[in-house]
Amino acid sequence: MQPAHETKKSILLVDDEIHVRDGLSEILQQEGFYVETAGDGKEALSLSVNKRFDLMITDIKMPEMDGMQLLDEIQKVNPGIRVIMVTAFGNVQTYLEAMQLGAHEYINKPVKIQELKRVIATIMEQP
Repeated sequence: MQPAHETKKSILLVDDEIHVRDGLSEILQQEGFYVETAGDGKEALSLSVNKRFDLMITDIKMPEMDGMQLLDEIQKVNPGIRVIMVTAFGNVQTYLEAMQLGAHEYINKPVKIQELKRVIATIMEQP
C-alpha cells in the first residue's frame, strides 16, 4: 500500500455535501496538506484500499454508509488512521460511540476553521 503522497501529510475528507467538501478541501490544501475527497463512506473505503491516509475527516450523517460505519470499517483497511468526526447532529451518545470506535476528535458543524486547524495540528503531533 502506497502513501497517498510522499511529502505532505494526507487527509481523506468525507462529506455528502459538495460545498462542504470543496470548501474544506481548498482550505486544507492551502495549509499544505494533500487532500482527497469522497462523497460517502463507500467511496472513502474504496479510496483507502490503495492509499494510506494520515487523517480522515468525516461527516457522520451520510447516505449509503454513515460516518460511524465508515469509522469502524476504515480501520481494517487503513490501520492507525487518525479520525475526526464532524456532525451537525451531535449528542453525547454519538460522541461516546465515536470515541469508543476509535475517533480522535469530534467537531460540531458548522466547522470553525481555526478550531479544525488546531485539532488537526494536535492530532498530527501525536506519535
